[in-house]
Amino acid sequence: MPMLTVRDNTRLYYKDWGDGPAVVFSHGWPLNSDMWENQMMFLASEGYRVIAHDRRGFGRSDQPWVGYDHDTFSDDLCEIIEALDLKDVSLVGYAMGGGEIARYIGRHGTGRISRAVLIGATTPKLARSEDYPNGVPEAVFEGVRAGLRADRAEFIRGFSRLFFGADRDGANVSEGSLMQLHQIAMQSSLKAAHDSITACAVTDYRHDIEKFDVPVLIIHGEDDAFVPFHATARQAAELIPNAVLKVCEGAPHGLLFTHKDRLNSDLLTFLRQ
Repeated sequence: MPMLTVRDNTRLYYKDWGDGPAVVFSHGWPLNSDMWENQMMFLASEGYRVIAHDRRGFGRSDQPWVGYDHDTFSDDLCEIIEALDLKDVSLVGYAMGGGEIARYIGRHGTGRISRAVLIGATTPKLARSEDYPNGVPEAVFEGVRAGLRADRAEFIRGFSRLFFGADRDGANVSEGSLMQLHQIAMQSSLKAAHDSITACAVTDYRHDIEKFDVPVLIIHGEDDAFVPFHATARQAAELIPNAVLKVCEGAPHGLLFTHKDRLNSDLLTFLRQ
């Protein structure tokens, strides 16, 4: 398996498919690079080089005890981009992966970056605070951490249903997709999943997105129950100059699967601009 050893000797797994302009994907919590298979297959077939890594603690990467914060995640991403000597890169981040690429730009700039896509992303901030009243209450995140500690496998089973909006009227998700998502999520370490939900909650990316000086596309499911549209994408579109916002009507958090054809088309159109 292709692995990169980063500055603290943590080994990160990544997949690198196709040839052409580089597109680098950052996955969501508590998943890994396999969640991008529909987008990577599609874009590689359209003439792009597509690269996605398993974040530390997730998938096939090492599972260190520490380092589950967005400064560390963004520095890991920087090492991958520099090790592969990627230039004019399009960054695509989903959920906490959107936060990861925001922090990357905040810490490392856009010298190697040509554009960015935020899908169901936690930017500009997810948790509610005195100066961010639209966010999600802290009790929600404590509930996630408690659920992981009590019975992670059962908690992830419920998360998978929420991810797809499987219990809502009109939902169309197969048992196979639910099983696949559960399997991907369970490849994470308990420590990584537990600590990273705190990173998702408390990290404030507002200063990071002030440094965005490349074209930005924001895509968000209207019916996202995990990263609510009104708490994130609506504010991000107001804060990022000239960002293009696309709201996917009726789509759950897992629109990468449930609305993959529409999402793939939107990505390709943006990349070709």
